[in-house]
Amino acid sequence: MRVDVVTLFPELVDGPLSGSIVGRARSRGILELGFSNPREFAKDRHRTVDDRPYGGGPGMLMMAEPLCQAIRAVKKRGSKVIFLTPRGRKFDQRLARELSKEKRLVLVCGHYEGVDERAHSLADDEISLGDFVLTGGEPAAVAVIDALTRLLPGTLKKADAAEKESFTEPLLEAPQYTRPAVWRGKKVPAVLMSGDHAAIEAWRAKEALKLTKKNRPDLL
Repeated sequence: MRVDVVTLFPELVDGPLSGSIVGRARSRGILELGFSNPREFAKDRHRTVDDRPYGGGPGMLMMAEPLCQAIRAVKKRGSKVIFLTPRGRKFDQRLARELSKEKRLVLVCGHYEGVDERAHSLADDEISLGDFVLTGGEPAAVAVIDALTRLLPGTLKKADAAEKESFTEPLLEAPQYTRPAVWRGKKVPAVLMSGDHAAIEAWRAKEALKLTKKNRPDLL
């Protein structure tokens, strides 16, 4: 998969995605990550990419022309252009799976107070991480790329690892434990050390339901 990120601050995306699982996916060619900076397409000597909004209001807006030129520079046949914006549809595991099937994505990061509305004409979709506002789209780009990279074949050592996590099913993932068997007086549930796979699966289903009722009843 190829993902190009349109951003004024490539380092805010490149850095967090250079290590661990996603970093290994990049080094193995499972994920190709590129960047396009609107500032490189600014026409004036100050390389201006933002201006005051018509009608007044706080902050500055990203100008349409440099942004659209940056998008066109990396958009290829078959690319899906996605604007990361609070007004988009909410990103979730279902959408991560949908996007992981794409060959090429262009993720557009807004900044400052937002983006000139006319630039949205290039968007195929708009995505939001949730009902809150960030200083820019870069953290959202990191989250989206991380989530979909885990789903790409070859990223995780065990092919079924991504199938047993929270939100893959309608329930949250059941609690998990590792060594030691007793930590500060707290014991690992005996069933998990029993070797009885049917009993373990039944316990996990019960605990997943309990945890979902407690923390995310909206999923039920």
